[in-house]
Amino acid sequence: MQPQIILLKEGTDSSQGKPQVVSNINACQIVADAVRTTLGPRGMDKLIVDGRGKATISNDGATILKLLEIVHPAAKSLVEIAKSQDAEVGDGTTSVVLLAAEFLKQCKPFIEEGVHPQVVVRAFRHGAELAVKFIQEISAKVKRGDEKEQRALLEKCAATTLNSKLIARQRDFFAKMVVDAVMLLDDLLPLKMIGTKKVPGGALEDSRLVAGVAFKKTFSYAGFEMQQKKYENPKIALLNIELELKAERDNAEIRVESVEEYQNIVDAEWDILYSKLEKLHKVGAKVVLSKLPIGDVATQYFADREMFCAGRVPEEDLKRTQRACGGAILTTLDGLKEGDLGTCALFEEEQIGGDRFNLFTGCPQAKTCTMILRGGAEQFIDETERSLHDAIMIVRRALKNDAVVAGGGAIEMELSKYLRDHSRTIAGKEQLLIGAMAKAFECIPRQLCDNAGFDATNILNKLRQVHHTEGEASLGIASYSRRPVLF
Repeated sequence: MQPQIILLKEGTDSSQGKPQVVSNINACQIVADAVRTTLGPRGMDKLIVDGRGKATISNDGATILKLLEIVHPAAKSLVEIAKSQDAEVGDGTTSVVLLAAEFLKQCKPFIEEGVHPQVVVRAFRHGAELAVKFIQEISAKVKRGDEKEQRALLEKCAATTLNSKLIARQRDFFAKMVVDAVMLLDDLLPLKMIGTKKVPGGALEDSRLVAGVAFKKTFSYAGFEMQQKKYENPKIALLNIELELKAERDNAEIRVESVEEYQNIVDAEWDILYSKLEKLHKVGAKVVLSKLPIGDVATQYFADREMFCAGRVPEEDLKRTQRACGGAILTTLDGLKEGDLGTCALFEEEQIGGDRFNLFTGCPQAKTCTMILRGGAEQFIDETERSLHDAIMIVRRALKNDAVVAGGGAIEMELSKYLRDHSRTIAGKEQLLIGAMAKAFECIPRQLCDNAGFDATNILNKLRQVHHTEGEASLGIASYSRRPVLF
């Protein structure tokens, strides 16, 4: 009798082969079922409560899958697909999860009947290449020269993205805001140059776009109210320096022989602080922002000289101000010169809702903007921010890629028809597999019908008819109509 050889540690699950592949497919189906009802304009929102009791309301596929904390290794791949789609495109996260799960569902019978996974993979790759090529052929190209037509198309893209969100009723208002925000950026369209600030209270329509940098007023000391709150063409100093008298470190020990020696230490500390403040004043800075605290002495000093200061500015806002207004974030004031300062056309402090905001507009160095969002509950504003992020990503993508296709399940039905027709021209197992892939594409229009409360079987039959016989490639489902409509 041969001794037993143990290669894996005790308790390791070493299941493999056909049963494990089928088990993985079933796990992916469960994940898809969790987000299936959120698809489309009539999709439902999910209320998710985490272990700490924090509630999140969302119908964004990537957000929901992140919060579910899925541990199954195969099902995690669907979460990664959604995250990748969210990072690269911004919207369509639920669609990619449903499509991936449907592809697996359609190939499951073939796996159970003994078809090798590599045969399935090869057929699906061939089908994917055909689908991408076909999409490029039937896509509508955007005219880049006509700015009016391009803007109208971008607003439609943004409105389509917002159609399925919590703020669908205000989609026209936010679509214009999103397009304005993206148009303010430079040619590289850096996402970091669009800031988002949330102010509870007010209506959604009270939200506004600031063509520059805006951030909430930071903690301030006595003397702040005496400072001027509006400057035209100010010079701006950006610091990473503390401008306050610091307390001694814990357990610090200083040995002095007389009162005069102690007074010299105190005087030196004050001299160092005043030296920094005088350098900022002499170089002509009118607005001083620092990542670190600005104390009461410095605040009063600046107020007496008609200067504005703000300490403890968040690093992200400070960097965005630097990229927008120019200058440099200084860690020392030795050798400070005018070229180290930034500038903008107008700086002012303004009351928005219950908060005061510092606004920098007319920034010369880089094009930037800030969206200030209003609304009721905190969860509502958070979902608005996620929705606008998706819309911004879509508008950026539409600017970079000058081609669009019809939505509402139209492109999926046309792909299904094309692949089904192509499968009849080839022989062998690949014919069945590409036919299965064609059938899988119908899951998007079917789910749109189910979520809108329509008769999916009836409408899909009509869609197949118009796509196959009449050749109408842009006909899909208008979920917002009171009755099922093909457009």
